[in-house]
Amino acid sequence: MEIAKDSTHHVDTQVTPSMTASSFATRPGEKYPTVLSTPFLVSELERVAADMLVPLLGEGKVSVGVSVAIEHLAPTPVGLNIRSHARFIGQEGKLYWFEVWSEDPAGSIGRGKHARAIVDLSAIETRAASRSSSTTQ
Repeated sequence: MEIAKDSTHHVDTQVTPSMTASSFATRPGEKYPTVLSTPFLVSELERVAADMLVPLLGEGKVSVGVSVAIEHLAPTPVGLNIRSHARFIGQEGKLYWFEVWSEDPAGSIGRGKHARAIVDLSAIETRAASRSSSTTQ
């Protein structure tokens, strides 16, 4: 199975307080606005691209983010819905490349490019565990 070039997908999400930049203010003196955070915007853009790869995932396979180049263009308050889009623009070796963008009812809030790879779940978890066991304290 393949993904057709220029095929698209979107997901809709309502912004909640836990998705805001202010939710990251955990240290004394930190203060951020109560608007959609850049990390959450990026996660939604990754998620919409990952959704497009689900039909390609065999047993024990997952897709992982490899490259993210995103511009966060406008603030979105709690309560508004955002729509995040991915358009498959091609495959280079093991990388699946997507143009991604998000909007709220007032217009564009983010855009960029994202690459994902399909990997073996147990292999990547084993690799991560080996990094943990190789650290010194």
